[in-house]
Amino acid sequence: MSGQTSGASVLAIQGGRPVRAEPFPSRNTIDDEEKRAVARVLDSGVLSRFLGTWHSDFRGGDEVRALEEEWAARFGARHAVAVNSNTSGLYCAMGAIGIEPGDEVIVTPYSMSASAVAPLIYGGVPVFADVEPEFFCLDPASVESRIGPRTKAILVVDLFGQPYDAEAINALARRHGLTVVEDAAQAPGATLNGVPAGRLGDLGIYSLNYHKHIHCGEGGVVVTDDDDLADRVRLIRNHAESVVEGMGHRNLTNMVGFNFRMTEMEAAVARCQLRKLDGLLERRLENVAILEESLRDYPPLRPAGQRPGARHVYYAHGLLFDPAVAGVSRDRFIAAVRAELPVFAGRETEGVTLGCGYVRPLYLLPLFQDRVAIGGRGDPFPGDRRYDRGLCPTCEHLHETALVLHEFMIPSMTRADLADVVSAFEKVWEHRHLLREH
Repeated sequence: MSGQTSGASVLAIQGGRPVRAEPFPSRNTIDDEEKRAVARVLDSGVLSRFLGTWHSDFRGGDEVRALEEEWAARFGARHAVAVNSNTSGLYCAMGAIGIEPGDEVIVTPYSMSASAVAPLIYGGVPVFADVEPEFFCLDPASVESRIGPRTKAILVVDLFGQPYDAEAINALARRHGLTVVEDAAQAPGATLNGVPAGRLGDLGIYSLNYHKHIHCGEGGVVVTDDDDLADRVRLIRNHAESVVEGMGHRNLTNMVGFNFRMTEMEAAVARCQLRKLDGLLERRLENVAILEESLRDYPPLRPAGQRPGARHVYYAHGLLFDPAVAGVSRDRFIAAVRAELPVFAGRETEGVTLGCGYVRPLYLLPLFQDRVAIGGRGDPFPGDRRYDRGLCPTCEHLHETALVLHEFMIPSMTRADLADVVSAFEKVWEHRHLLREH
């Protein structure tokens, strides 16, 4: 239960009573609206209406098509194509823009792995650029330094809900004739100078995975204004090789299709969730404001930056930690705070959603260290391509020393819940001397 005061003399990590043991409220946003939508689909008996041939059902059933229309309208896109995951959408995008063996795609080292490995599906070579120290998206200066004669695209990520530097990176892309693919998995509803995240590049991909702002379990949506790219995404989604002839599509590059189709039940749930997006985002932003105001009195912590002109939608809330001010390492300090706090109800297996860094820089994965991806002979990596530690120093510093990341700003958290989070930080700050190594 909550109620432990910050003045308690023993930290929970050292055997004391935690600030709170009762789980935080469930983050579930599914209610009767989604239940009725699923029942409607079940009653119809049509759980999917895709056919992998050139037919009126090539583009799916009523729910999928309705979701696509509503998503396109919500984000101001000419086309929206529903897929079964953001990862699938990234694969479709790489194929649609014509990535071929040996083409290079500039990617971020700080994201879910699919944001970097998508080019490999077509024999492309991921080239890692470093990230911004305050905003964590791709650093335009680092991107520019990685552009070479084989570069074909830049795969940007709107990390943690913050839009990438579209002005600078899009200008680089225009100058060098590159395509910009925007992974907006964590940023539905974010904007930059009024333009929605996902609409800042040539193609944008959103996620409907159950961790995201809105979800249908698994799912994704690809958006673009380009008619040809939209058709190619649809073909790759649904058995392109069997459809191109009937469709009259002449460009056969990467027209080996997959089954990346969304079901009718997923689409029905996603439509309900889309209608809730604005309200859910409003509560996230309110909670972030409360936390940032409440944590401002703790010198080793400060909120990460927000890009000028951006609306950040906080898939996760980033803080920057200064161990010199704290007199204790970030990892020891945050481990102590974690011990004072509970899990979320329904997500017990995930542990306390407060951590040091995000994912390890992706180029340190075995795939890149051993340069073995497609087959076992090192394809598609050229012999001189290396992914050594030190490749992206800002990313490594953030992950190993500076970044603190949490999810306590989710919409289900009340002011009382947030007060317990703040109390945990306060308690550890007041007793930080107990964490110092002697």
